Amino acid sequence: MKKALLFDLDGTLLPMDTHAFVEQYTRELAPKVAHIVDPETFLQALFEATAVMMKNTEAERTNEAIFTEAFLARTGLEKEDIWPTLDIFYEETFPQFKTLTEPTSLAAKVIQKAYEKGYKIAIATNPVFPKVAIWHRLKWAGIDKLPLDHVTVYEESTFTKPHLTYYEMIAKELDVDPSQCVMIGNDKQEDMVAEKIGMRTFLVHGNVIDRGTATYQIDDEGTLEELYEKLSTDSGVFA
Repeated sequence: MKKALLFDLDGTLLPMDTHAFVEQYTRELAPKVAHIVDPETFLQALFEATAVMMKNTEAERTNEAIFTEAFLARTGLEKEDIWPTLDIFYEETFPQFKTLTEPTSLAAKVIQKAYEKGYKIAIATNPVFPKVAIWHRLKWAGIDKLPLDHVTVYEESTFTKPHLTYYEMIAKELDVDPSQCVMIGNDKQEDMVAEKIGMRTFLVHGNVIDRGTATYQIDDEGTLEELYEKLSTDSGVFA
């Protein structure tokens, strides 16, 4: 019996071109810190620190701690030198990026239906962004005020996709066995990899990401609307 649903956010509940979004995000962010650090140095440090964070396998340290250490080491800055400026960026500039997304009312309908069906609900977005940035995107998707049992953010998470431990930690947080979960996402590698620990999978069409390497079992697939219909009728992977 399935007890929990894990939903990816970007490209799944919140339709968007993730590559274009990240490109615009970095293009806007770098000039905001130019009075503190050379923009090119900043971006290189940002990308390298993110890579270090995504490779991390230490359960004792949060993604935030790993990123912060790697980023500051590469820029020679102290946290207090740049973090206040980044905080302002996320509060004032980041919300403007909503125009790069295509919110749909189906997201709230799907989450509400999952709640009515008695599922535990996790937003399994890759926790490489601060909580404030993730909650902005939950708000754009229209689900920030809906009943969510768990949301992965980098201040609290210790792993990222596609590490299997990322999915194991979510199941543990929800107090369910991985075999009782369905992972719902648009990424054939980072989301569908959850099948390796026994989770069922649903690939959402529309903004599918496929790197062409590493293939995993897809138990069900369809548009967000088709997902809603299957969830409503207890059919497909939800049977």
